[in-house]
Amino acid sequence: MTTDTAAHIPEGIRLYSADEIAGRVQAIAAQVTEDYRDTELRLITVLKGGLFFLADLSRAISAPATLDFMAISSYGAGSSGVVRITKDLEDSIEGAHVLVVEDVVDTGLTLRYVLKVLQARNPASIKVCAMFDKRVRRIVNTDIAYCGFNIPDKFLVGYGLDHLGRYRNLPDVYSLDDSLLTTY
Repeated sequence: MTTDTAAHIPEGIRLYSADEIAGRVQAIAAQVTEDYRDTELRLITVLKGGLFFLADLSRAISAPATLDFMAISSYGAGSSGVVRITKDLEDSIEGAHVLVVEDVVDTGLTLRYVLKVLQARNPASIKVCAMFDKRVRRIVNTDIAYCGFNIPDKFLVGYGLDHLGRYRNLPDVYSLDDSLLTTY
C-alpha cells in the first residue's frame, strides 16, 4: 500500500528543504559538541514542536547528554495570556548544564517564562538553541546561543511547526499563505 505524500503537503512555498535543515542541525551539533565536550549536557524542549529538532540534534551531538521535556499552555489573547506548565521535567536540573532546544522563537514571551522557571531551579548554566528565529516579531530580548535559521514574519509549517496540529511531520518547512490559515 502506498501513500500519496503530495496530498499531505500544504499549499505554500517551501522555504527550507529537509537537506538544508539536516545541514544546519549538523553544524549546530558540532558547535554544541565542542562547547560541551567535557560536560554532561541536559537537553530540554517544550512539547510538541521542539520534539523533532531535539531528536535530530541529540543524535548528532557527540558529547554526553540527557533529554527531558516540558509542556506548557497559554490562556488568553496575545501577550496578556497566562502561561502554565502542563507537564514538568522528570529530573532535577540543579547544578546541570542546560540547553533549551526550541523549534521557533517568536515574541520571546513564552521562552522568557520557561527560562525564568528553569533558572529558579539553579542549573549550573542555561542557554537556548532554536532551529528557527523570527526576530522581526520579538517583544522580549532573548539571547539565542545556537540558531538554525532566521526566518521571515510568515506562518511556517513542517519540521515540528504546525497549523491546528497538522503538518508537524513534514520534513521540509513551508510558508503558508494567510488565506490558508483557516479552521478545518
